[in-house]
Amino acid sequence: MKTAEPVRRGSGDAPTHPGLLGRPLDFISEDHLRERQICAVIDAIALAAHLDRLSALTVLRFLNEELNVHLRDEAEDLFPLLAKRCTAEDCIESAINRIRIDQNEALRLLPDVRATLADCLDAGSDLSAEGRAMLTSFAGHVRRHLVAENAILLPIARARLTRADLARLSA
Repeated sequence: MKTAEPVRRGSGDAPTHPGLLGRPLDFISEDHLRERQICAVIDAIALAAHLDRLSALTVLRFLNEELNVHLRDEAEDLFPLLAKRCTAEDCIESAINRIRIDQNEALRLLPDVRATLADCLDAGSDLSAEGRAMLTSFAGHVRRHLVAENAILLPIARARLTRADLARLSA
């Protein structure tokens, strides 16, 4: 009998492999790894004396193609399922509200982050002090919501969500 090879965690350097969609909580966990990796790239861009064009393009591609989908999936699918399945002692609404505050602030900054990086790429210029501060702030909000999701939401989701819930998340 042939045993299945375990799926290894990704490096976060590429979009999450669609093969994990059948295990939605693992998929979300991998997406979080990807987001953390992008935050590290954003930090490096903000600290560098000169704009690294390849890094800026990587960040823009992530922001344009991956981040909104991930945040929408959580807001429309994961959060409502958790609110439905959790007990009062889980205090899930409070955790979700804290996460949404950081997500909303990141989303508020997102158009300016995109525009700043795109403008620098188009002009061949480096980031201004304001641009660096904005990137750092954006990455901080993303990291804070990731910490709360990884430490609070995902463990509770693994305990509370049913097979049917997980199948719905996979759809």
